[in-house]
Amino acid sequence: MKACRRRAPFWVAEICGATGVLIMLGSGFKAERLRVNLRLVINRLKLLEKKKTELAQKARKEIADYLAAGKDERARIRVEHIIREDYLVEAMEILELYCDLLLARFGLIQSMKELDPGLAEAVSTLIWAAPRLQSEVAELKIVADQLCAKYSKEYGKLCRTNQIGTVNDRVMNS
Repeated sequence: MKACRRRAPFWVAEICGATGVLIMLGSGFKAERLRVNLRLVINRLKLLEKKKTELAQKARKEIADYLAAGKDERARIRVEHIIREDYLVEAMEILELYCDLLLARFGLIQSMKELDPGLAEAVSTLIWAAPRLQSEVAELKIVADQLCAKYSKEYGKLCRTNQIGTVNDRVMNS
C-alpha cells in the first residue's frame, strides 16, 4: 500500500492492494488551504449578496407593475420570493462575518487542538451551511471539510444536524 501512496498525487483517491482499501490522500487538515478558501468564500458571498440584492430591486419594480395591472396573485408570489431571497442574503452576510472571524482568529485555530468556545458558533454554522449552499458557494464545502478534519468528522456530523445546538438561529431559519 505504501507504493500506491508514493506514486499517486496528494489529491487522488485510489484503491490499492488485494483488500481493495480506499486511500484518500491529502484529506487531513491543512491550515493554508482553510485560510485560502475562507477568503474565497468571503469574495463569493459578497458577489452573491450583491447579485441577489440587485435582482430583488428589479423584482420590486416588477411587483409595482403587477399591482398596477391588477395582477395581485402574481405580485404576491413575487413578494414571497423576494422575502426568501432577503433572508438568504442576511444568512450570507452572517456567514461572511463568521469567515472574517475565523480569519482574524486563525492563529488560535492553528495553535489549539480543541475548538475554542468563542469560535464554536462560527465553526458549527459554517459546517451546517455548507451542504445547503454548496451549489452556489463550492468553496464553503472545502472550508467545512477542513474544519471537520481539524475538529473531527463526528463533530461535523453533529453540526450538520445541529445536535450540539450552536448553529446560528438566523442562518438556520433563513
